[in-house]
Amino acid sequence: MSMIDIPNTKEKYGWLNIRDAFVYDLFESAGASQFPMLTDSSQAKFEVGDRQFKLATCKPGTGHDNWLQGIRVAFTMDISAKALVEAERYHFFDIVSSTSTMHRITKFNLDRCYNEYVDPRMIEVMKDLVNRYNEDPSKENLLRVLYSNPAGFTYSIRFTTNYRQLKTIYIQRRDHLLPEWQWFCAWIESLPYAYLTTDAA
Repeated sequence: MSMIDIPNTKEKYGWLNIRDAFVYDLFESAGASQFPMLTDSSQAKFEVGDRQFKLATCKPGTGHDNWLQGIRVAFTMDISAKALVEAERYHFFDIVSSTSTMHRITKFNLDRCYNEYVDPRMIEVMKDLVNRYNEDPSKENLLRVLYSNPAGFTYSIRFTTNYRQLKTIYIQRRDHLLPEWQWFCAWIESLPYAYLTTDAA
């Protein structure tokens, strides 16, 4: 199994910190992409060539890019609640685990949890709600904290996905209004053999 370590991105893409990123099975999947045209699969070559590029950059939905699903990607990313809701629509963009507002919202340093677009007054409201909960840890007070949390709250999340899903995300999100999606697409462009995912856009 091939594994490629991807450099961390701290301070490279705004507040979108991507770290501990790895790409797996790139060359093995490139070899498997040759199976349909072989009578002996052991003759497949573990390399990315013109045929792999042509298959990868086909029109989405035709199925010729299916081999991209075998190129797996794992990474940890700091992402806002707003962008996370949109990320969850992607079927092969799986969450392994994340920081938790349900378990730790009253323990976080809230001054460091929100992106620059959260109004400072809202942060002060959150601090007040957390203080009220800490003085009276009732279910009602906890629910007030949880439901009042701004969409600019940033989670640290471990994701797994694949190149085929990244191709879809890149096509759909590279010109998105949220800066996180633009930064994420720029990160996709930095991956090994990124043209397999970006050149179809």
